[in-house]
Amino acid sequence: MFTGIIESLGEVQQLEKEGGNLHISIKSGITDELKIDQSVAHNGVCLTVVAIEGPVYTVTAIEETLQKSNLGELTVGDKVNLERAMVLGSRLDGHIVQGHVDQTGKCIAVSQKDGSWFFTFEYDTTYNNVTIEKGSITIDGVSLTVVDSGANTFSVAIIPYTYENTRFNTYKVGSTVNLEFDVIGKYVARMMQPLSQ
Repeated sequence: MFTGIIESLGEVQQLEKEGGNLHISIKSGITDELKIDQSVAHNGVCLTVVAIEGPVYTVTAIEETLQKSNLGELTVGDKVNLERAMVLGSRLDGHIVQGHVDQTGKCIAVSQKDGSWFFTFEYDTTYNNVTIEKGSITIDGVSLTVVDSGANTFSVAIIPYTYENTRFNTYKVGSTVNLEFDVIGKYVARMMQPLSQ
């Protein structure tokens, strides 16, 4: 479990395909605190540390993960949002995040107003995911509050700290992001569907 509060930005050092898997090697400021078998969220995707060498550690993403997230689009030098699993008993500063990406979305608008940034994203509604105004959403692992919610779009407001310390400063129109919708909202939406679905 995660909170959606990004601890560090990692940098992709190496990408190695092996069958349907992708081994991703990342240099980060938290590598010396990691251990083999530890869970770390990468752009919101929970992956297991499989190797550590100096300041670089490696995780493996399977084919299904690559199809449902933006990890398959990574290139050497790309920045990755990182968060270690939450510690039981500590403050939950974001919201409950599982590290299971529901689908990807596309950035369709970026604007700046009074020192903050507004990003609008669209997503495919065939997965039956929904947002609500003032509800929670996770974008590339970042816990955020929905500002505006449409049928297949939503917007978020980004403060300067988040903009400077996450991947948000790299987003432009057309950027693909990982979306994890609010877990409570997903269960409520499922309960509202007919039992035959």
